[in-house]
Amino acid sequence: MRADDLILFAQIAEMGSFSKVAEANNITNSVVSKRIAKLEKELGTQLLYRTTRKLTLTEAGQALKQGAMNVKASTQEAIDTISGYSEQISGHIKMSVPTISGDLLLADAVAEFCTLHPGLSVDMSLDNRFVNLVEEGFDLVIRTGYLEDSSLIARHFLDSHWVVCTSPNYIRRKGRPKAPEDLSFHNCLLYSYHTSGAREWEFTSSQGSYTITVDGAFSSDNAGALRKAALTGRGIAYVPKCLVFEDLCKGTLVDLFPERVGKVLGVYAVYPYSRQPSRKIKLLIEHIRQRYLSMSDYF
Repeated sequence: MRADDLILFAQIAEMGSFSKVAEANNITNSVVSKRIAKLEKELGTQLLYRTTRKLTLTEAGQALKQGAMNVKASTQEAIDTISGYSEQISGHIKMSVPTISGDLLLADAVAEFCTLHPGLSVDMSLDNRFVNLVEEGFDLVIRTGYLEDSSLIARHFLDSHWVVCTSPNYIRRKGRPKAPEDLSFHNCLLYSYHTSGAREWEFTSSQGSYTITVDGAFSSDNAGALRKAALTGRGIAYVPKCLVFEDLCKGTLVDLFPERVGKVLGVYAVYPYSRQPSRKIKLLIEHIRQRYLSMSDYF
């Protein structure tokens, strides 16, 4: 059994397509098919179910998937180790980033990094879901939140503070809440992606942290939608400061409790513990860190 056939199988498990794998390796579909058939013959079991529309792994294929991906990762590590001696950075990076930071700074920062290193390509997914780095084949993930998985290494960039805000128009019509407890009399725009719950808003006082239960007519799992609703005077939003920083500066939104909001989340670069980051990953992490620090006022 050849290691490159296992790597080919790992690519098929990731991409879900013979034609995509063939294109990525500059070979034909028939060559991919023959190599997988040879692998199945050597193992004495079927690894894939193929139809004209779909490709799925058999039970044996699922069992082999992780081992094959480990072979692929180890091979890439060896290549990256050698390429680290060269000034030129090349290859491919698959990464996942949160939607707000992705729009605010990461899209431009990563595209700039690719421009600085012409031999490099990056596939960047914008997703607030905490992806499974190993199973889904990600080399790097940028995340905002609490990290509990001990199998991952995280590098802290900065902290992301949240704000409770609304428009001057809403304040004129409904009045300004003087304390967090007054929010029960207001229409709150609910962020259903809150880990603590859409209606549980966190605050601080001299006695410590506490939560206020709020209510409202509109909820969304997209913080950008809440920002738009707040700008048009529809209610009060509890969102990351970076999302509304420019609105606060322009006065189109008002920070209601600048010293009382309790939600602060770390922003991290995350990669698997079992794998030392390659030189290109280290350089990309540092490039991203510098961009975050240059915009620290937003956070």
